[in-house]
Amino acid sequence: MPAAFFVVRAVVADAARRAAFDTWYETEHLPDAVKAFGVSKAWRFWSLDDPSLHQAMYEFDDEAALAAMLKGEALKRLVADFNRDWPEVKRSRETLVLAQAFET
Repeated sequence: MPAAFFVVRAVVADAARRAAFDTWYETEHLPDAVKAFGVSKAWRFWSLDDPSLHQAMYEFDDEAALAAMLKGEALKRLVADFNRDWPEVKRSRETLVLAQAFET
């Protein structure tokens, strides 16, 4: 089965808050999410085109593992933590399935 991905896009509109958000995500939220989701890989990105745009991507073994996480308590807890600490940050989520990997 192909890998599946959970992507969270967050817009940190206040430029003065981006460094604090970055530190929080790096030291607290991402490690908590990796452990809670049971994933072995996760990435974070800041957009070069829009400095307010942050994305996090979590890789799951397959769609079934991703679907289980989406219905689980871990996601609810992490969303509540995010809402408590960053209520002003708007976010959206997307789920993806790997169509093809290409390496040279």
